[in-house]
Amino acid sequence: MRAAWPELDWSHWRETAIALQLRTQIVGKVRLALTPWLNHSWHVPLYVSARGLTTSPIRLGARILEIEFDFLADRVTFETSDGEQRSIPLAPGRISDFHAGVLDTLADLGITAKVDGLPSELPDPVPFANDHADRPYDADMARNFWRALIQATRVFDDFRTGFLGKASPTHFFWGSFDLASTRFSGRSAPRHPGGVPGLPDAVTIEAYSDQESSLGFWPGSDAYPHAAFYAYAYPAPEGYSKAKVSPDAARYDMTLGEFILPYDAIRTSADPDADLLSFCHSTYDAAADLGDWDRDTLECPLGRPRIPRVV
Repeated sequence: MRAAWPELDWSHWRETAIALQLRTQIVGKVRLALTPWLNHSWHVPLYVSARGLTTSPIRLGARILEIEFDFLADRVTFETSDGEQRSIPLAPGRISDFHAGVLDTLADLGITAKVDGLPSELPDPVPFANDHADRPYDADMARNFWRALIQATRVFDDFRTGFLGKASPTHFFWGSFDLASTRFSGRSAPRHPGGVPGLPDAVTIEAYSDQESSLGFWPGSDAYPHAAFYAYAYPAPEGYSKAKVSPDAARYDMTLGEFILPYDAIRTSADPDADLLSFCHSTYDAAADLGDWDRDTLECPLGRPRIPRVV
């Protein structure tokens, strides 16, 4: 099991990570352009698949389009429900060329999408069409990232089975480049003030409209150059930052305003699943207890294969 959690060193794969984030944003913005708005921006993420990251089915009138980052074959595939298939390579190169390749492929499939051409949630964004820098792409590093997402998704999905209330799927947000899974208490939250760099206030306010407890995983960034799991509550109840959570490697980061669990602590653990699940439970417990959630109504035992929930 420990071998399933690959090493992720931000300093080693930074350039590939940035290039991959920009590429996932281009594909994600296709889904954004073609999909009706869903609460909390749940219409925009990508999802972990058996080969990489997928948009999941995108409705095109009577047709369906699905775009997938295939990290096993180092390509991005485009498939429609009428049997059309196309692909473009995942390889070193210019973001402008990848952007043009996506748009040209859509046009070849008879698909028109008004795609936002500016990266989201990134400092000093350069329009995709104007990003002519030659960028490296380490396919092995990208595969390691995807395999880490597989493991995190698996544990987050198991944790989700113990909740009866409104909860998000485990999904990958290409703007912030992180995996996320969120539970909701059923109560509204105070209006978010907005001000998130690179994100319109209207999107932020709608995303944080309800009281929530959220889990996630990110592979690192220049601002925080370490792969880590995180957890936060919105609004954060009084005493949340001082709550006792587990495992011992977890701590509250006052700058980020979140609990942080280093990915390496899980990767090198004798029981990664148990330690990550402990982080899921303990951070949620802190949010739910201090936030006065109706836990008796919202929770149930974790699900088991082929065993219906007892009602």
